[in-house]
Amino acid sequence: MFTIQTLNAISPVGLAKLPKNLFEVAVETDAPDGILVRSADLLNADFKENLLAIARAGAGVNNIPLDRCSEQGIVVFNTPGANANAVAELVVGMLIAGSRNVPAAAAWTQDLAGDPNLKKDVEKGKKQFVGNEIAGKTLGVIGLGAIGSRVANCALSLGMEVYGYDPYISIDAAWNLSRRVHHCVNLNDMLPLCDYLTIHVPYLPTTRDTINAQTLALCKDGVKVLNYARGELVNNAAILDALESGKVSAYMTDFAAEELLGKPGVICTPHLGASTPEAEDNCAIMAAQELSDYLRNGNITHSVNMPDVQQPRAGGRRICVIHRNEPGVISQITALTTAAGLNIENMVNKSKKDMAYTMLDVTGTTDGTLREKLSGIPAVIRVRIL
Repeated sequence: MFTIQTLNAISPVGLAKLPKNLFEVAVETDAPDGILVRSADLLNADFKENLLAIARAGAGVNNIPLDRCSEQGIVVFNTPGANANAVAELVVGMLIAGSRNVPAAAAWTQDLAGDPNLKKDVEKGKKQFVGNEIAGKTLGVIGLGAIGSRVANCALSLGMEVYGYDPYISIDAAWNLSRRVHHCVNLNDMLPLCDYLTIHVPYLPTTRDTINAQTLALCKDGVKVLNYARGELVNNAAILDALESGKVSAYMTDFAAEELLGKPGVICTPHLGASTPEAEDNCAIMAAQELSDYLRNGNITHSVNMPDVQQPRAGGRRICVIHRNEPGVISQITALTTAAGLNIENMVNKSKKDMAYTMLDVTGTTDGTLREKLSGIPAVIRVRIL
């Protein structure tokens, strides 16, 4: 029986993927084997030695101490693509709403309550909110993953010309992307072409301030910018300067910041991207399945700090070893396994930067001493025998 702690409200649809005969799910527990989390801050949390995995029901993991988890042999999962449709729909909605000045027009209309000349004043005042259609306009998409590719394809169907930039596009994303999207090898070549610019890349030290004073200077005058990925991807000071100069005509973002609020041309929403019941269900289901498969079978799927490793069970016992990515570790693991009288039926090893994971299916009789011996290898961090 595995104990799972939930640190936020997790969709019951997801929790149903953890059978009650195998998992005990609780909000309060002293030593969980796994944690399901959404936005709770774990950066300063004290993790017990038996904690095996943390599954984040969402894409971002900036609330989880990844380096410390790796050092303790704790696998961290996220749920890439589970909320992609929710975010993409919001982006397309704001693409249209921002172009037609819907937020400002709706707020202005609300203030007409009690106006005795309502119909006349509506017809007179609507001129200040005239916007443009998006058909025939050009959209530039930075990042063509699960969300960016959906936005690009939808924009094409709405009659837009679409350019995309992603030097690291995956094979799966490429298959899902319409052939009518123009692929740009250089971001600077794409920027001057776009009436609209939307960004869909993960937040990393290398992607911080992707949209800044220099990139904005290359854009068309009056470009509209959308950011529904991470607030840090856009330099707020630069975007405000560009709004004031007219280089940018509108900035639509899901990430409110004090300096943005109340500024002309800025439309802020309160981080609504994944706030749909469908997205929450999808994220919870994926997170629960990842956690269950790892705890029960040792398989790793969608980990952010460990390599992805999956292997069908071949009978017998399964030995799972998290270790540092150093020369000679695999030979030490197999030597100890062979010395224990076990036959290796299947074995897989993969690495991810400094971390590696080796999984062996063996037949024969194992005892507690093998785990101790494997744990004694200097590069080994955690050993499980299932």
